[in-house]
Amino acid sequence: MIGNYKNHMLRINGIVNDSIVDGEGIRLTIFTQGCPHHCPKCHNPQTHDFKGGYYIDIKEIIMMMKENPLLDGITLSGGEPMEQADTCAILAEEAKKIGLNVWVYTGYCWEELQKDFYKKLLSFTDVLVDGAFIEELRSLELRFRGSSNQRMIDVQKSFQQNCIVLKNI
Repeated sequence: MIGNYKNHMLRINGIVNDSIVDGEGIRLTIFTQGCPHHCPKCHNPQTHDFKGGYYIDIKEIIMMMKENPLLDGITLSGGEPMEQADTCAILAEEAKKIGLNVWVYTGYCWEELQKDFYKKLLSFTDVLVDGAFIEELRSLELRFRGSSNQRMIDVQKSFQQNCIVLKNI
């Protein structure tokens, strides 16, 4: 049973089912719409416009999660998922309830996200890939990141240890 999420809409650019490039394992990747960072050479510039994309009822996304038995997790990417952190938190919570892990990609740094508005989403996040994409630091040898300044943070261990703990892959 899906929770009572009446009128919980998420503005997205698209969804990729069975992704293997947006985190470990097979993933349902949700590309949120709207990004304030506008990183030069971003690989998703079509997600920048806050008025672009389309709205989707999160119940549809939750059903997609539940209907795919191959999924290891979901990935919230963008755009900037932190701009819709409240609604993304609901998706992350539902993913955790059915045994999926949650990755979130953000142009913000961990230190900028230590505000109450982001805490609920972070509380259901396993891995946070943080930091703006920087073209000069781009490397095709990095797994699940575009530039070397971006960190893969083990969010739950970071909360437990009260310091940033990087995920080793």
